[in-house]
Amino acid sequence: MECMEVIQGRRSVRKFKDRAVGKEIIEELVKAAQMAPSAGNLQARDFIIVTNKITKQKLTKAALGQSFIEQAPIVIVAVANIERSSRIYRSRGELYATQDATAGIENMLLAAYSMGLGTCWIGAFDENAVSELFGIPDKTLPVAIIPVGYPDEQPAMPPRIAMERLVHWETW
Repeated sequence: MECMEVIQGRRSVRKFKDRAVGKEIIEELVKAAQMAPSAGNLQARDFIIVTNKITKQKLTKAALGQSFIEQAPIVIVAVANIERSSRIYRSRGELYATQDATAGIENMLLAAYSMGLGTCWIGAFDENAVSELFGIPDKTLPVAIIPVGYPDEQPAMPPRIAMERLVHWETW
């Protein structure tokens, strides 16, 4: 697929086929995330790969009951590694680590779509519950939960705000 085709075609998928996603594919997705830009090339982002059914059920509970999470064969938790970034950037480290993680997430979502996979970027969850579930250390922050699998739906493109409302030339 061409880059713009991938960008324009990607959708949030919440229904997945009962079909395994190979380890090699997951490694490719994480590699795509790793290739995203990062402040000072510190790559202040980490990824937890979840396949265990019971863990996915607990994660669903931490994500306010979004049951489609546990239906996905793979779930990836993206974590901003604030400690890694703050060593250099001090108080700005939290912002930069969050930006690093989110840039990686977008690469991952686009790569997944280009491979025929569906994903959904979930930001609605209890951070403390997710951190506790995975033993995520202090000075790190879970920023997204990403179910990954072969889509069992083809969502339509949601409406977009008109470009003239979003683009400001030279000043607001």
